[in-house]
Amino acid sequence: MDGSLKTKLTTIAVVAGMLGLFVYGVSTFDVSIWRILSGFGNLGTFVVLMLPPDPGSLARAIIFVKALFETIAIAFLGTILAAILAFPLGFIAARNVVANKIVHFFARRSLDTVRGVDALIWALIWINVVGLGPFAGMLAIMTSDLGAFGKLYSEAIESADRKPVEGVTSLGGGKLHEIRFGLIPQVLPVIASQVLYYIESNTRSSTIIGIVGAGGIGLYLAETIRTLEWQQVSFLILLILAAVTAIDFLSAKLRFAIIGKRAV
Repeated sequence: MDGSLKTKLTTIAVVAGMLGLFVYGVSTFDVSIWRILSGFGNLGTFVVLMLPPDPGSLARAIIFVKALFETIAIAFLGTILAAILAFPLGFIAARNVVANKIVHFFARRSLDTVRGVDALIWALIWINVVGLGPFAGMLAIMTSDLGAFGKLYSEAIESADRKPVEGVTSLGGGKLHEIRFGLIPQVLPVIASQVLYYIESNTRSSTIIGIVGAGGIGLYLAETIRTLEWQQVSFLILLILAAVTAIDFLSAKLRFAIIGKRAV
């Protein structure tokens, strides 16, 4: 079969499958615009109950802020540990570094397996291993991001320019020299940018895993929702939004410092 024809048939099959899944979802989930419109009244009721944001007391506000910093620490430490551990795995999973197809296959599938389990599930697993608290949350973020970073690193390494590597080889450099002087300088800015983005993203994820007992502000968010303390809920949400905004601002500054304004 001609290569272009095979590509066209594959594309048609993928598009048809996506359309079929969309139709199945719409017909099965009882999607209705009227249900959404009628639900806006309930949403307005919740908004009124949440105003004005109020922690309840100064002592309660201090507890909430401390929990917020705990959430940020969970996200930061988990992301950094995952980034460090995934660094060698990314090279093992890259085709242009490890040519052995068997090693490459098992490296990629292992990363897919780890990445395929959501951070919330990893939190439940680690809670049963090390107990409740932020340590379990940090391990959940680390494990979840390990697979994602390994995949992203390997793709960045595979798309790196071959000319610097060939230049190192022409000067008599070995495989380690090719990696150290030919590949790492190219992929390091990309990797740093990805790590900074994940620190921001994991701040939100750490809030969710806190709900199941993995530490941080999520525990208090779940508690206030359960006890219908809506003004405290809105206060916690504002704290989370402020933290994510600040982290996004700082990470953007760092990204521009690392990879330059051309990233815009």
